[in-house]
Amino acid sequence: MKDTPVPGKKLKVAVLLSGTGRTLDNFHREIEAGRLNVEIVAIAASSSEAVGVEKARHYGYPVFASDERSHRELSRQINEFILPYQPDVIVLAGFMKLYFMPENYEGWVLNIHPALVPAFCGKGFYGMKVHRAVVDSGVKVTGCTVHFVSPVYDEGPIFLQECVPVSAGDSPEDVAARVFELECRLYPKALSLLAAGRVKLSGNKVWIEER
Repeated sequence: MKDTPVPGKKLKVAVLLSGTGRTLDNFHREIEAGRLNVEIVAIAASSSEAVGVEKARHYGYPVFASDERSHRELSRQINEFILPYQPDVIVLAGFMKLYFMPENYEGWVLNIHPALVPAFCGKGFYGMKVHRAVVDSGVKVTGCTVHFVSPVYDEGPIFLQECVPVSAGDSPEDVAARVFELECRLYPKALSLLAAGRVKLSGNKVWIEER
């Protein structure tokens, strides 16, 4: 059984990515500024050509990259790499593969989705596809969702959600920029709440204790 992190102590985080590493950039900035009390201990990528791989190396983080196409085998390789670093939490940051988490990590793997789950989510809804669907639908709000990872795309328990408006004249790019700005605040907030020991998970329900 994985040990529960000690509240107040620096949370050890492994980050999984597939693309540009924008979310990694945000985490790194927040840590450097002293606003996020976590330690990134390892980075793993689903593509050796991902821009985020070079960013991780530039920042000095241990990094692993694989071009393995099988989701299950890729997950096995990633877990073999990150587990010796004993991460408290595994964070999916633009990771575009189905991730099979290590044993006993249920409730300690997070993802962020650029819409309000359960809307505009699931297999095939990623990146700009999400924002195009939002604009095409005519909805008046969208946002992002931090959720715990389950074996099904975007179906884990919802941790945090916040909204942004969608105006009639917005392009998908307008919406994407607004949502990513929100993601840059909400994902660090989720990690801070975990580090403070304020998060309780029971079934598909998440409670945040007041302090």
